[in-house]
Amino acid sequence: MQHKKKILSVIMVLLTGAFYGQGLFESSTTESNKPSTPVISFNGYGRGSFYGGSKSFDNQSVFAEFGFQGKLSLNHAFLFADLRARGGLQFDSLYTTLQLKETYVGYQSDHFDVYLGEKIITWGRTDGFNPTNNITPFNYFFLTADPDDQKLPNFLLQAKWHITPQMDIEVIGIPFYRPSIYRYDLFNMGQYTRFTTPSFPTATFDNMSMAAKMNFELPAIGFSVSYFRGYDPFFGFNLKSLTWNFIIPDIELTAETYLKNTAGFDFAVPAGSWIFRGEAGYNYTTNYKDNMYIPNPGLSYVAGVEHDFWGAHAILQYIGAYTFNFQELPEPQKPGPENGVTMRDYMTQLIMNELTQFNRRIFYQQEKFNHALSLSVNGSFAHDAVRAEVMGYYNITSDEWFVRPQVTWNITDRLQTTLGGFYSAGPDKSIYFYSSDVLNGAFVQLKVNF
Repeated sequence: MQHKKKILSVIMVLLTGAFYGQGLFESSTTESNKPSTPVISFNGYGRGSFYGGSKSFDNQSVFAEFGFQGKLSLNHAFLFADLRARGGLQFDSLYTTLQLKETYVGYQSDHFDVYLGEKIITWGRTDGFNPTNNITPFNYFFLTADPDDQKLPNFLLQAKWHITPQMDIEVIGIPFYRPSIYRYDLFNMGQYTRFTTPSFPTATFDNMSMAAKMNFELPAIGFSVSYFRGYDPFFGFNLKSLTWNFIIPDIELTAETYLKNTAGFDFAVPAGSWIFRGEAGYNYTTNYKDNMYIPNPGLSYVAGVEHDFWGAHAILQYIGAYTFNFQELPEPQKPGPENGVTMRDYMTQLIMNELTQFNRRIFYQQEKFNHALSLSVNGSFAHDAVRAEVMGYYNITSDEWFVRPQVTWNITDRLQTTLGGFYSAGPDKSIYFYSSDVLNGAFVQLKVNF
């Protein structure tokens, strides 16, 4: 409780000081210079989307959607809403939903911003792999032509103090936990294994998340340092129960999250027509030795370079991870009268080893070092009417990979269609070995904007 009180005290100091400073800077502004009527702006779209063709599902995600984004502003205050009505089929289940993608109120000025409500915040300067982005949960199983559709909002309070044009401080408080959506239950992990109700933290004061970032935008470099304390939106799973019917096991698993502290750093350095980026996050955890769903403390890092080649924009990245206090899993003892190990004991040890190793793969901690590469290339053609892009990823450590090509054609100023696909593969019992049966497929989308 004491550390939470200290953090909240810092937030109150920033809010009070920033509002006081705002009054000093804007005291000369007259009422006649401020708009007296609200300003309303809006836009929206309608789309149809098909994503299908996996081994496990013919139609992973088929839906029609209407989206509406509106903003109402008066002086420095505003309201923003992104509403989406959707109906269709997802993994053989029909559904109809009204989603508040983002809805928040705010106050913006030259020196201070504050926001409250359902909001998406993405930290980090690298492309797609962001060790400092511990705030935004993702719906990894909402499959569309736009990867940003997977981002989910948090209900949060966000405050920004623009100390100078080159420097600002950002503080975020998230009162309750919202997990990412990762459907372990869709994986075929064996006929004796099943997932039950997830075990996530309750909405109490001690379980709230806090984050802070100091950002610098200088001519020669942009960089930031950040801190996060809370439950990770991405999670592993735990063994809830293991029972036996003679030699047949009944394995009940539950998704479970964990508390962590993350210190982060990122930067971007332009060098002529090149841009060099980097990002790193040190994740501190406890009780990991006794809980398979809690990763070891570790360091995740990304180094990338981007450049234009013959009209195409390319981003090459190295993605790495280092696991502290790494230890190989002990080999289960084979049964025998000399060691008192029974066949059931041996099978239990095998199951525990397999489950622990799977969690390690989830967190990229199956080895002390984890190495991967990603390459993204995109370009526009036909007077920018057609945009083609492809992203590839290869994990050197685990020998897993994926490729995601996509082509978007702007048929008119308001009408566009997108075609593409996703294909992944990996060795037996790897993450991509299981997920490829669910996520591989082709997609097509037709979208009208207004």
